[in-house]
Amino acid sequence: MLTILGFAMIATFLVLIMMKKMSPIAALVLIPALFCVFVGKGAKLGDYVIDGVTSLAPTAAMLMFAIVYFGVMIDVGLFDPIVRGILKFCKADPLRIVVGTAVLAAIVSLDGDGSTTFMITVSAMYPLYKRLKMSLVVMTGVAAMANGVMNTLPWGGPTARAATALKLDASDIFVPMIPALAVGLLFVFALSYVLGRRERKRLGVLTLDEVLVEEAEETESETVLVGAGAGGSGDGKVSMRKGATGGAGSGTDAPEAEDEPEEGMQVLDPNRPTLRPRLYWFNALLTVALLTAMIMEWLPIPVLFLLGAALALTVNFPHMPDQKARLGAHAENVLNVSGMVFAAAVFTGVLQGTGMVDHMAKWVVGNIPDGMGPHMALTTGLLSIPFTYFMSNDGFYFGILPVLAEAGHAHGVSSLEIARASLIGQPLHMSSPLVPAVYVLVGMAKVEFGDHTKFVVKWAALTSLVVLGAGILFGII
Repeated sequence: MLTILGFAMIATFLVLIMMKKMSPIAALVLIPALFCVFVGKGAKLGDYVIDGVTSLAPTAAMLMFAIVYFGVMIDVGLFDPIVRGILKFCKADPLRIVVGTAVLAAIVSLDGDGSTTFMITVSAMYPLYKRLKMSLVVMTGVAAMANGVMNTLPWGGPTARAATALKLDASDIFVPMIPALAVGLLFVFALSYVLGRRERKRLGVLTLDEVLVEEAEETESETVLVGAGAGGSGDGKVSMRKGATGGAGSGTDAPEAEDEPEEGMQVLDPNRPTLRPRLYWFNALLTVALLTAMIMEWLPIPVLFLLGAALALTVNFPHMPDQKARLGAHAENVLNVSGMVFAAAVFTGVLQGTGMVDHMAKWVVGNIPDGMGPHMALTTGLLSIPFTYFMSNDGFYFGILPVLAEAGHAHGVSSLEIARASLIGQPLHMSSPLVPAVYVLVGMAKVEFGDHTKFVVKWAALTSLVVLGAGILFGII
């Protein structure tokens, strides 16, 4: 019964948010509460929620202060040169922009933290997507997949968990997987090329002399952008040579145009009052030091971002009214993301507290045919795709992986093969509703979580299968 209710709860949640019948926050709270009553443990709901909130509180704190920190860095112009460099490379070509999104996300993912990756990637690319009316779900999908492949780095989390759970060396797991993961990353780049071509076909071929993004209202009827320098300094302009399919606005993946100005479109405005050009190198060094401390684990990540945000605000905006204004400017993102994390704590708390996740895992493992025993590595790879999507990495690697490894031992399959295969599901895992970082991604990109899910699931699952296929081809799995 718990197995059926567990799968039913997850299915109900996904269907409701994808059909936009409920908001993600409401679904994450109300659906598990309802199923907790169905299980007959409604009296313990409070304990389950408190346990879930307690486990995710450090993550929520980290995201809150990380958003403030990177928001301040965007305000003061730290990422403007990056945006201009990408803009120069992309030349307002949708194909180059999508590929550039994948490359940037992969590079920034080297720090091992998904939230940081998504903050930097969205901060750099969001103005381009909005200005050229490109599909924002393409940006979130490509960034999530690139980060998912790179999330297998030893300091990213899954590899370390697999090594700990099976008492193996992380380098023994990761290093042999590099060729297969490289193929997966190349596939993400190839997919971004295909998606970019589709965006180019939908929008037309664009040429750009100079873009200075300014705060201005744009009506839904605008299909050609002109006078990009209007309202600011400079006479830059955007010209458009329409493709065969017509102008912007066609296609099924693009979000509807918005009437109100977007704050993110001011990132390149050279006249915004929050710029601090004299403090550029201080902010750059502070960010490098923060990321270095995070990778070296000198302090817990929430503490690092708390200290970093406080220092960044104090140095760049020494006057209290200015600090309050910056905090107010980023309050919406902070509330959306932290609220989503605490709502997810209800979902995970009920799943684990009621025992549903354990019963689901045992049911799946128990129904593996005996004939698949010698192929437990392949089975583990396939199971990791849905399992790491529907549950946390901790639950999968510490709860299910040891069981799969024991089943593999009985048929002569080594723990190393099982551990490597367990990394296969990470490209899809990074879009799981149980991963706090994904709410940073969709929140900053102003994309509905349901839209992101509908777009990314098929491509991320395909990426995982490509990595699995490459692992088998190279004899790694």
